[in-house]
Amino acid sequence: MTTAPSPHPSDPFGTLPDLIRAHARRAPDALAIADDDTRVDYRTLDRLMDRVAAALQRDGTRQRQAVASVSYPCVAQAVTFLGTLRAGSIAAPIQPSATPEQIAGMIADSGADIVFLDAANAEALRGQTIAARVVMLEELEAWLAPDGATPAPVEIAPEDGFNIIYSSGTTGVPKGIVQSHQMRWQHLSRNTAAGFDTAVTLLATPLYSNTTLVSFLPTLAWGGAVVLMKKFDAHRYLELAERYRATHTMLVPVQYQRIMALPDFDRFDLSAFRFKTCTSAPFKAALKADVVARWPGLLVEYYGMTEGGGSCALNATEFPDKLHTVGRPLPDHDIRLIDDDGKEVAPGETGEIVGRSAAMMNGYHGRAQATADATWHSPEGERFIRHGDVGRFDEDGFLILMDRKKDMIISGGFNIYPSDLEAVLAQHPDVADCTVVGVASEEWGETPVGFYVPRPGAAAEAEAIRAETNAKLGKTQRLAALYVADELPRSAIGKVLKRELRDRLAAGEFA
Repeated sequence: MTTAPSPHPSDPFGTLPDLIRAHARRAPDALAIADDDTRVDYRTLDRLMDRVAAALQRDGTRQRQAVASVSYPCVAQAVTFLGTLRAGSIAAPIQPSATPEQIAGMIADSGADIVFLDAANAEALRGQTIAARVVMLEELEAWLAPDGATPAPVEIAPEDGFNIIYSSGTTGVPKGIVQSHQMRWQHLSRNTAAGFDTAVTLLATPLYSNTTLVSFLPTLAWGGAVVLMKKFDAHRYLELAERYRATHTMLVPVQYQRIMALPDFDRFDLSAFRFKTCTSAPFKAALKADVVARWPGLLVEYYGMTEGGGSCALNATEFPDKLHTVGRPLPDHDIRLIDDDGKEVAPGETGEIVGRSAAMMNGYHGRAQATADATWHSPEGERFIRHGDVGRFDEDGFLILMDRKKDMIISGGFNIYPSDLEAVLAQHPDVADCTVVGVASEEWGETPVGFYVPRPGAAAEAEAIRAETNAKLGKTQRLAALYVADELPRSAIGKVLKRELRDRLAAGEFA
């Protein structure tokens, strides 16, 4: 009797649960996932995934039905995520940072009949009506199927849903982005040269974010080890990196910024690092250069959308003169720039970014019109995803981002890119962090205003900083006002929540 060969991430198609089972047979004692309290090897992970899948099937969760979780990153959340996939169901991790009303709305929107919840978030959701059965992660063992249980086998098709990721920074119930097993397989298979098979990947961002999953999933697909931080702390991160001899990581720019600013950064042994990545928010060229200079291993910045489309990569170590860009399109990724009429712009011109590749979302869950609005069709009839960003290609084919299209300010008929203003404001020695947003203006339609966090011991007042900044800007770009903030509101993956700043300004908080 012969057995089927083990799947491999470079195969045309397979599933992550099958890859994990193959690793459990090949290297059962190898570390798979760890957090502050728990470590599981591949044998244990494989068995736990079986127990989760069998329990879901026992309780009536259907194949292709969502299973939600609201938790800070931990082994238990990872196990339920992966066990959900083995049952043929769809993992729907939900951001704890959303409002209780939004969280309840996302659980209902997903169609989940069960939600895994940690104690910290259960307290925050007290009083909300949850349209699903709640299983506490701290009591997971009591809910699981018995040790040794085997779930009924399921046939997973490439187009079946893998996960639903809900967008952040919106009002109301965010849109659920449905990613398929085929899309995820493309993510796994494109990492053939990244060394994930021997990786120790240290992650400090949440599992509800694609930022995390694009490193978490390939590490397990290739047989490496993942170390999860429940909450990011720069000093603790370096301690864990040194203890585990971390080789890979994915961090967002604000995390790199806080780590590199530590006075004792250079005393930590980070020599095991081979591959550091970054995505999700603008990554300043000076910060990239600092990471390249002082932190061992390659630094690669990725640009792309959770929805998929086209992605770019910048090897900052290899191209130190291109740090102001997000790199070139990945192989077989088609990125184009279009104008407001949907026509492609001429070479060198600025336009809205649209992208196409084998890694594209199925669509927004239950929102056909939103899916259509996010789609552009080329003259050849091919489907592209609108990225919502504005950019241009330089003469070497590297993409330079300008801004989110929705954040562009139109003042007196002129287009103003907040990133241009932020770059000048950030140069002031008394500015530690800053952002620029557009607000309504009776005279100009919109006008730019800035917010900044002062450096410790800053001497200059806000008005003096505004004057110095405006002296370096064009007449149409000048800041109408500049406000001091203790900190800028950010999502868990480091994006500045500009809508929140506008709302707080309108409420008189910065008056």
